[in-house]
Amino acid sequence: MRHYLILPLLLLIQPPILTATARRLSHHIVVRDGGIIRGDTTRRQIALVFTASAWADGAEPVMQALKAAKVKGNFFVTGEFVSRYPSVVRRLVKGHHYVGSHSWGHLLYAAWDRRDSTFVSRDSMIRDLDRSYTALGKLGVRRRKCPYFIPPYEHYNATVAAWAREVGLQIINYTPGTRSNADYTTPDMSNYASSECLVRNIMDYEGKYGLNGFLLMIHMGTHPDRKDKLYLCLPEIISRLQAKGYRFVTVDRLIEK
Repeated sequence: MRHYLILPLLLLIQPPILTATARRLSHHIVVRDGGIIRGDTTRRQIALVFTASAWADGAEPVMQALKAAKVKGNFFVTGEFVSRYPSVVRRLVKGHHYVGSHSWGHLLYAAWDRRDSTFVSRDSMIRDLDRSYTALGKLGVRRRKCPYFIPPYEHYNATVAAWAREVGLQIINYTPGTRSNADYTTPDMSNYASSECLVRNIMDYEGKYGLNGFLLMIHMGTHPDRKDKLYLCLPEIISRLQAKGYRFVTVDRLIEK
């Protein structure tokens, strides 16, 4: 069963994350199974979130697009990415973007068809996250200042969200609705979505419902079989949404008071 809630702070986050990071979260955030899936819905703000694991083909165009638009992005990377592309992570940190974990080993936390069925133990999950933050720490990412992370496969359940909170971390995830996260699909997949289609989805959704507090996700790298890269549309996406009065912010600004 899926639970979408907008909750006051004390019902949303247990004391460990507050003690560890002294965060005060907005009351107008949307929560699903303990993970934050939408920031402050009362403000015309969006967080552009990028996940990356095996590929970094979009790193340069994404960084250039953000620099040209004078906005900050939010990047969540795996251990494989840190190992293969440390210079990219250093540049993101130097550029004052939000950099967080996407796990070390890209573990699948829960079953796809039975969300409450957990595939990892608490210890294995925490060890994996500790390893991830240790590697990120060597590149300038301070765990205490970056407690938000996107789970592997953008998939989790209430159990792993609670485990994360016990060690001062908070799961966040993309806001559903636009299908922008489908930019990983390749033409041979039945659910393939072109970049033109995804941009249209974003703008159509905005026109109908608005994007206040959205965590709008794009992959920073995709399989070579996908030639049509959504990240190349980033300048258009930013420009069109800025024209509608949206500001692009880091996830901490989106979520916290």
